[in-house]
Amino acid sequence: MVLTSGLVVLFVMLALGIPVAISLAVSGAVGLYLIGGSHVVIGIIGSTAESAMHSYEFAMIPLFILMANFILVSGVGDDMFDIAKKWMGRTPGGLAHATAATGAAFGAISGSSTAAAATLASTSIPGMIRQGYDVKLASGVAAISGTLAMLIPPSAAMVIYALLAEMSIAKLLIAGLVPGLLITLTIILTVLLLVWLRPDHAPAAQSYSLREKIRSLRTAWSFMLLFSLVTLTIYLGIGTPTEASALGALGAFVLAVIRRPNLRVFAEATVRAVSASCMIAFIVFGALIFGYFLTLTQVAQNLITFLAESQVDRTVILICILGMYLVLGCFVDLITMLILTVPIVSPLIVHLGYDPIWFAVLTIIMGEVGMVTPPMGLNCFVISKYTNIPVGQVFRGSYPHVLAHLVLVAILAAFPQIILWLPGTMN
Repeated sequence: MVLTSGLVVLFVMLALGIPVAISLAVSGAVGLYLIGGSHVVIGIIGSTAESAMHSYEFAMIPLFILMANFILVSGVGDDMFDIAKKWMGRTPGGLAHATAATGAAFGAISGSSTAAAATLASTSIPGMIRQGYDVKLASGVAAISGTLAMLIPPSAAMVIYALLAEMSIAKLLIAGLVPGLLITLTIILTVLLLVWLRPDHAPAAQSYSLREKIRSLRTAWSFMLLFSLVTLTIYLGIGTPTEASALGALGAFVLAVIRRPNLRVFAEATVRAVSASCMIAFIVFGALIFGYFLTLTQVAQNLITFLAESQVDRTVILICILGMYLVLGCFVDLITMLILTVPIVSPLIVHLGYDPIWFAVLTIIMGEVGMVTPPMGLNCFVISKYTNIPVGQVFRGSYPHVLAHLVLVAILAAFPQIILWLPGTMN
């Protein structure tokens, strides 16, 4: 009864459009009050307010967001798209392939999906439309390519998942690298299929000489520098993920100073980073209160006991959980989805004998799908805002990529070592 009351309050507040952080905090407080009275609520809220933000690992999130915003204003995204365009532009749908490659490269130096989507919207979509690309094809590939920033390290979503599930942040970040490359390949293959079906949707692009291609690589040093400061630092064990995020933010700041020394631009980037970080911090605060409520009601333990007694096959349970994430992604953003489900689902996955890092990567990929599915597909709204393309067209352009992602999820679920191989080689 107590659990039901808390959940009803939460879903009613979310349905009324009340911010997620407030909904989590209020519903958690209501549940705690029903369990132990006002002194329990006051005690937990008082201690949570201080402990929520004093985590050493939590510092990664604002640092990755700051890094993404400095990259956004530095123009590194333009350079990466130029390189990809010159090396891939001549192939059928070449500019769309270049967009996917740029999304992967941007994801490797930025932990923000919305920043990646904004960069691709301003760099790749105008070029594709000028070349005569179909609007749905152009906007759809940009929207789905932006989601790669959630999977390829560094990734703020991965950090939040690891904190919620109390697992190794470093291993989870590195585990996203190979699946991220496979998703990039999946996007390219999907574009090839679409162009083969409708050749008029992607006319031939300009060809470039070998000299021009090699000359374009002169700007690749900025990407390689940021990639080394973050991902290689984590993989080689040179520093902790928090230290790597600080190095990445510093590197992105220096690049922005060198390439675009404009005080107003820096101020805007910093304000955006602070705003996003405060929003996430507030959500985490609310989630901790709600998490205490779930812990006291023992919902995870009761669910595990129920499934153990029901003798349901673990594969069926896995499919149902992944299906749940697909449905949730249509209505809530990824961070909210993780906060609501990971404290309950993660112990269940461990109990079923699945590897938690493998499942975490599958969850993030399902979150990618949610970023481009209606009605709450955030990346589609970002693309629409930056390009003035109707959001409905962006959603329709994303549908083929959603289907392709689901096929890849099935493959990764069937062969876990694809995900687990690289983190298994870490020291």
